[in-house]
Amino acid sequence: MPKTSRRLTVHALTLREAEVVRVRDLTPGMRRITLGGDQLRAFTSAGGHPRPAFDSLGFDDDVRLVFPYPGRTEPVLPVQRATGVDLPRDPRPLTRAYTVRRWDAAAGELDVDFVKHGIGIGTTWAYRVRPGDRIHLYGPSASRSLPEAADWLVVAGDDTAVPAIARLLDELPGDARAQVFIEVAAEDQRLELRDLPGVEVTWLVRGERGLVDAVRDCAWWDGRPFAWVAGEHTAVRDLRRHLVEDRGMAKEDVEFTGYWRHGEVVALDTDAAVPDPAKSATPFERLHDLTEIVAPVAIRTAVELGLPDLMSRGVTGTADLAARTGADARALGKLLRYLHALDVVAETGPGRYRLAPVGEVLTNDFMTDALHPEGVRGREMLGIHGLTESIRTGRAAYASVAGRTFAEVRTGQDYEDRYLERLAKFQPALTEPIAKSELLDGVGHLVIHSGGAGAQAAGFVAAHPDLRVTICALPAQADWLRRDLPDTLPEAAQRARVAVVEQSVFEPSPAADAVFVSRVLKALPDADAAHALRRAATNLAPGGRVLLVEETFGTENPDVHGPDEHDGEADLLALAVHGSGLRTAAELDAVIAAAGLTCAQAHTVGWGTTVRELVPTRPATARPPVA
Repeated sequence: MPKTSRRLTVHALTLREAEVVRVRDLTPGMRRITLGGDQLRAFTSAGGHPRPAFDSLGFDDDVRLVFPYPGRTEPVLPVQRATGVDLPRDPRPLTRAYTVRRWDAAAGELDVDFVKHGIGIGTTWAYRVRPGDRIHLYGPSASRSLPEAADWLVVAGDDTAVPAIARLLDELPGDARAQVFIEVAAEDQRLELRDLPGVEVTWLVRGERGLVDAVRDCAWWDGRPFAWVAGEHTAVRDLRRHLVEDRGMAKEDVEFTGYWRHGEVVALDTDAAVPDPAKSATPFERLHDLTEIVAPVAIRTAVELGLPDLMSRGVTGTADLAARTGADARALGKLLRYLHALDVVAETGPGRYRLAPVGEVLTNDFMTDALHPEGVRGREMLGIHGLTESIRTGRAAYASVAGRTFAEVRTGQDYEDRYLERLAKFQPALTEPIAKSELLDGVGHLVIHSGGAGAQAAGFVAAHPDLRVTICALPAQADWLRRDLPDTLPEAAQRARVAVVEQSVFEPSPAADAVFVSRVLKALPDADAAHALRRAATNLAPGGRVLLVEETFGTENPDVHGPDEHDGEADLLALAVHGSGLRTAAELDAVIAAAGLTCAQAHTVGWGTTVRELVPTRPATARPPVA
């Protein structure tokens, strides 16, 4: 769990059309575009969906601007739904993310600052736009507050991070303490920033002294720091590594964003200031295209050997890499040669290599976890190698690949610890909107079955002072929860309202007013899933209900998307690993009916998550209220 809290507020995703109100150059390298218009207020969309007013609460909030493809006058737009926005797939909307520099709710004005930063769709638009022109946008999806438990801040970023850093300084309390480092392309690109007595701002000119060196050489103050780092991917990675490994900061106290990466951008033949979308693929897009048999296996082998991390630390020679990884030098040379052919690495001399932009992506922790066979996601992904057997038999084939079932993998405490830590990071986006909704109104005792139960319990009891929570978990998860809860719930009074009991989802839940079951059923075959829901409802108080969160296959508008590739991947992986799959809405309804339950109401919260409110099909026998 993140221990330095930035409270999360989730916003309903809304497509808006805005008008350019003003254009102003702040420096020779930065232009401010001020947007306004009726759709920044509350309005009703073309599809008849009431949409809330625009809001931005966090200094690093971002919005996505939607641009026309080169040569076209109208953009491909997302489709507004009651639950959020859908993105057409062919072609996809052409969007870029930009920080909300200023939001003035009273005036209905939104400032977005654009950096002159090579060839770019957004940059070119900003430097050609005129007042009265119109642009579509959506977001922010969420806002995070200032960190609450830090004694001082370390802030570092390049030109692209200046809007967020400037807004941060505008919003810090007067007694805040911070060391701020900003790298710009030239001396004349400095901005006037709010001056605070406890804040030291150091400007750096690119090519003279880098962000990493500046932070490495800075005085380290007493107390607990929180770091916010943004900019070019490689610099951000190295800064984070320094703060964690050299300064000893906890990973959860270092928030980092790689806004951009060095890479080749191919301009249109007809306009040298506009990139050609068909020829200018991002490193992430290129890496995605390499998922074909030999290429993904070779890339996973490089990750398993630790090559990207070693190369990012300056180990570049084949012999040195072989010695550090315990590999055969001749065989490793073959792997590096192939990775060079894939543009994952670049050759700098005979037998020497560096990471190419695509390879830099492999130093991202999230990517490493997915590709390394011992990673949380990577361990599960091993099951896909048994897909042929699963297709033939309709059953899980994980054991035939890994030598043991995935359920047995989950009993290992080290794996469960890492799995739950990873899962907990994504819980606030679900927990916060549920806690603010009416779903828990009148609930005195809530039982939770969920991998993210600790973070969910913390959010629920914080929002509902009279709520008691019981978390049901198997021993390995229960052990992690008991160790984590003091940090997740630092207030003893709130922690006293949360209990952890060791039991499976197949045992009757403790007596409660409501049972919250989140993303549990995908790993269970239909009969087992129905049994689990039946057990969850066994000891419900009169009028009680099961609150079910479960992803389903497909969208509410298949004619816009067609079959969803990621849903298909999740479906096949669940089949190979668990023998189950990602159910359609109709298939989930059948499981619910088999459990003797019916969906009384479906609620949409947050970013379009559906919470199904399930009640017994036949009235339950009355019994005493829950104590």
